Amino acid sequence: MDKQNLKNLACQIIDEHHDQIMALGDSIFAEPETGWKEFKTAEKIKKVFESLGFPTKDKQCITGVIAQVKGKEKKLKVAVMGELDALGLPESPYADPQTGAAHMCGHHCMIAALSGVAYALHDSRISGALSGDVALMAVPAEEFIEIGYRNQLRKEGKIKMFGGKQEFIYRGLLDDIDMMVMQHTTPTEGEQETPIKANVGGISNGFVSKEVFYIGKAAHAGGAPEKGINALNAAKIGLIAIDAQRETFRDEDHIRVHPIITKGGDTVNIVPADVRVETYVRGASIESILDASAKVNRALKAGGYAVGAETKIDEIPGYLPMNPCSALQDVMYANLVTLLGKEHVARHIPFNGGSSDAADVAALMPVVHAYVGGASGRAHTKDYHIVNKELAYITAAKVLIMTVIDLLAEGAATGIAIKEGFTPAMTKQEYIDKWVNQ
Repeated sequence: MDKQNLKNLACQIIDEHHDQIMALGDSIFAEPETGWKEFKTAEKIKKVFESLGFPTKDKQCITGVIAQVKGKEKKLKVAVMGELDALGLPESPYADPQTGAAHMCGHHCMIAALSGVAYALHDSRISGALSGDVALMAVPAEEFIEIGYRNQLRKEGKIKMFGGKQEFIYRGLLDDIDMMVMQHTTPTEGEQETPIKANVGGISNGFVSKEVFYIGKAAHAGGAPEKGINALNAAKIGLIAIDAQRETFRDEDHIRVHPIITKGGDTVNIVPADVRVETYVRGASIESILDASAKVNRALKAGGYAVGAETKIDEIPGYLPMNPCSALQDVMYANLVTLLGKEHVARHIPFNGGSSDAADVAALMPVVHAYVGGASGRAHTKDYHIVNKELAYITAAKVLIMTVIDLLAEGAATGIAIKEGFTPAMTKQEYIDKWVNQ
């Protein structure tokens, strides 16, 4: 079969497994888990992979699951990724009452779509027509949250990096991968009467993360406050000093600094001696991130100096700025147009101030990180919910497998041309030296 007939067959197979795909997505939504804790979610997608007979390894970087699909020959290897984790958002009506976790970013849709790709590749008429292999990867911990918990995992030697794709790179799980394809659910429904249902993604910010410890001296807050050192005052001054830096950030660098106080003291009648702050410093380039990060560190330290508190800053490499592969985006765009119509697909989107660890993969190999709609409300808020599962689960699965077919069918000519035309921003070793070990 030619590519188009293979795509038609793949979409038909996905439709035939419609109910299973829907049930998986709904089941994951009902049991959300935050990063590095996605044990139930991992088990669910593992069962799908194993039921199809794919060689499957679980517990990859704690909770990751990878299934291998062999083609008829090994000219290339493409990874298709989905993300396992949820957010911590206890105010969501869909939050787990015990943990506060909730799928307010649509990652459950990504795993549902990944299962659809698995069902299609199980048919030997499709996998047997591919001149390359496919790795189906359910990846942990895309949301860069719960910094204290992740720091503890790192101290215990269980992780090196805080993001799942970063850890996959560091542990060598992408060493045999030539390119990566993924999509992310996005709000499209009910927004400004726009007809756009999907886009192929674009550039976005990277960041570094900081956990800040202000260490003061406890004293009776009413009886002897002069004998204490108020760490909360140190934090307040540090945060105000950050605000005083904002006018020095260039517009084109897209700097974002958004700190929160995670611990403000112990009890109201004791001068706070243990105050903690978390923040990101985001930017559009590594250089701008590091420049802004130095200014933020200076401001934070000023708070401690002002009141005589000790300031300790634990800095963690976040995600790189996203620089997707335009040629790979072209392939995804064409398939989205086929499925949704040209009027419903955006090719160029505005700069995204958010971040994803897919960007770290994109620094090493061709990556497309598309966005497929079906959600309503704003991501990462209690208003976010899926209103069009056909789009978020089923169409997403179809565009992923159609793109894989384009890359690997007919001698993998398209995939090989993309690989040969791509210049990585850095090697894996450079990534480890410049980012992991910075």
